[in-house]
Amino acid sequence: MCSCGRTRSYLLVHSRQQLLFGCFFELLEYHFLTLICHISILVLALLFLWSNAHTFVHKTPPHIPIVHLPEEPFLQIASALRIEINRGFSALRDIGTGKDVKKFLIVIFGLWILSIVGSWSNFLTLFYITFVLLFTVPFVYDKYETR
Repeated sequence: MCSCGRTRSYLLVHSRQQLLFGCFFELLEYHFLTLICHISILVLALLFLWSNAHTFVHKTPPHIPIVHLPEEPFLQIASALRIEINRGFSALRDIGTGKDVKKFLIVIFGLWILSIVGSWSNFLTLFYITFVLLFTVPFVYDKYETR
């Protein structure tokens, strides 16, 4: 038994199913994001038709709740993002003016490696990998920081 209560064979079969699901998209040359967009278009079209045709079929119109997002969290995120972008621009300015040769060489090497990795796959795949790493690495670092 694994720590999550599942057997290893169940996890192996489940991971194979996910692999087959991914291979299915690759064989069809169809992307998961495209599938999500097409499903959203279909659902939106069905809701539109249902809400306009409810008088002809004598059914009640669909109840679509009003969604209101508070302004404060978005302002906090935008402010934090602005601070990080300004910090990055400041670091790039320091590198560009020649104040720190070591940072310059590290950035050039990092960009070169990034260009090589970028040539191996498309932008969306790199975006997914970056997204997963941005949320995984800090968690793992915090978990194993004391060791």
